[in-house]
Amino acid sequence: MARKKESGALGVKYGFSIRERYIRVLKKRRALYNCQRCGTGVLKRLSVGVWSCRKCGYTFAGGAYEPVTKTGETAARIVTSASKPKL
Repeated sequence: MARKKESGALGVKYGFSIRERYIRVLKKRRALYNCQRCGTGVLKRLSVGVWSCRKCGYTFAGGAYEPVTKTGETAARIVTSASKPKL
């Protein structure tokens, strides 16, 4: 019965797989995340892709439902490796 409570906004509409995806997205969005600057777990989602730390005030762009996505991590790794001087 936990599924019905979490996906209550959808009711019985849209089918099981859509409701399951909806629940996964809600769990990602509501989870506690650590700030990249100060390390505390007080990040708040301001809007789609905008995250802010309640403690230090650090505001940054991230993923829609998570502050850091796998694609973002890959892009950051590529940028840092490209900016290092080659010997």
